[in-house]
Amino acid sequence: MDNINKLARFFLKFPGIGERQAKRFVYFLLNSDPKYTSELIDGIKELKNKVSQCPVCFRFFPKDNNEICDICSASSTDKSVLLVIEKDSDYESVRKSAVYAGNYFILGGLVPITDKSAEEKTRIKQLFERVKKEAGKGTLKEIILAFSLNPHGNHTDTYVRSFLSPLQEKFGLKISSLGRGLSTGTEIEYSDDDTLKNALKNRQ
Repeated sequence: MDNINKLARFFLKFPGIGERQAKRFVYFLLNSDPKYTSELIDGIKELKNKVSQCPVCFRFFPKDNNEICDICSASSTDKSVLLVIEKDSDYESVRKSAVYAGNYFILGGLVPITDKSAEEKTRIKQLFERVKKEAGKGTLKEIILAFSLNPHGNHTDTYVRSFLSPLQEKFGLKISSLGRGLSTGTEIEYSDDDTLKNALKNRQ
């Protein structure tokens, strides 16, 4: 396999990237200034060394001397509410809206509708343990499920509710979902600030 097709296969693994786009990326790099290409390579190499994953919320954050991220460690964070989202890019969208000031938990994916291995493909077990710990201390009062409004997102919402139901009953937790504001088929990552604000305010 030649180098062009070999590199294109790496780009094909990127979310939402097709074969034609992958090839365009390769040709873009071939036509780019060598300095740009060198800086890109250095940036990729440094990514794993300079970015950590928080063991509490599983969000990626710049490495510093702290083991957990700035949101999980901040005294200003509202510990009574936990927003459960699919991925880091969803976090970025919610954070940008500036309407939510509580804790986060990144599930790591949506629960497949026909697949029975949800506990292997998501962090549902870790979510259960975190909710159990924080609700047991009396700090956590509400869990907001913020998944995209599509079949996979709706299925994940139902699955997580069912999985957490023993804790909900034991600790009297409120479990809510994003309300009106998001139209059917909308992904959290691509929602504008006003839409997210309305969806969070109208959660039910």
